[in-house]
Amino acid sequence: MKISFIGTGTMATAMIKSIIDAGIFAPSDIMGSFHREKKALEVRDTLHINTTISNSEAVKFGDIVVLSVKPQIFESVANEIKDYIRDSQLIISIMAGIDVETLQRNLLHKKVVRCMPNTPAQIRQGMTVWTATKEVEDTEKNIVKQILSSMGSEMYVEDEVYVDMATALSGTGPAYVFLFLESLVNAGVHLGFSRRDAMELVYKTTLGSVLFAMQSGKHTAELRDMVTSPGGTTADALYELEKGGFRTVLEKAVYSAYKRTLYLKELNKKKGG
Repeated sequence: MKISFIGTGTMATAMIKSIIDAGIFAPSDIMGSFHREKKALEVRDTLHINTTISNSEAVKFGDIVVLSVKPQIFESVANEIKDYIRDSQLIISIMAGIDVETLQRNLLHKKVVRCMPNTPAQIRQGMTVWTATKEVEDTEKNIVKQILSSMGSEMYVEDEVYVDMATALSGTGPAYVFLFLESLVNAGVHLGFSRRDAMELVYKTTLGSVLFAMQSGKHTAELRDMVTSPGGTTADALYELEKGGFRTVLEKAVYSAYKRTLYLKELNKKKGG
């Protein structure tokens, strides 16, 4: 079995490295398409995969074709490759804001998987939510599961709406976390720590807290209560966070991202229609 990547950017490169390291595909069974010959040669020399600057050549190569181009150029890419897609091929999309209906209509192809990965996939700690059309067989779903698991964790959902929701929660989620980390580090610097020491304190505290929450089996409210003494420093800090609308702002941000996801999805539908 062979796999092709249409558009070989950061996320696709992370996926390629992961599936090679996991032994799912050999480099000789992988092809990536690129806009520029120079970049194609660099990746070929680094990852030892097949490379091309022709999207149609990449489609012809793979039994599985991963679409990882920018959503804005999907329509033109679809027009370029649709006549070369075989009925037996499995199409996997990791493009944000392009739903299954739009993929099927533009590619004239029914066997489609839609995924929403996130950036920690670059270090194999990602979370990918995905769905598949009814034409995708169980054996093919198992292959998709292996591919996505090589980048971290995966979650299959029957209803595509959950992929849209995941775009706002886990897809965009790293940005929320990074802003939180940045703010906490800045607070540490304001107190008098060097930036390096503040980063170490914040990153390791955050990592430890997440692992603790995952392994304890307790509700986060219970864990929070464990470190909150009446009249203590934690209680005072949490009071300020609540007074500032920390929860409300975060929940509104996630919902705003979700609404934007739906808007962009409809926009892409109209473009393709």
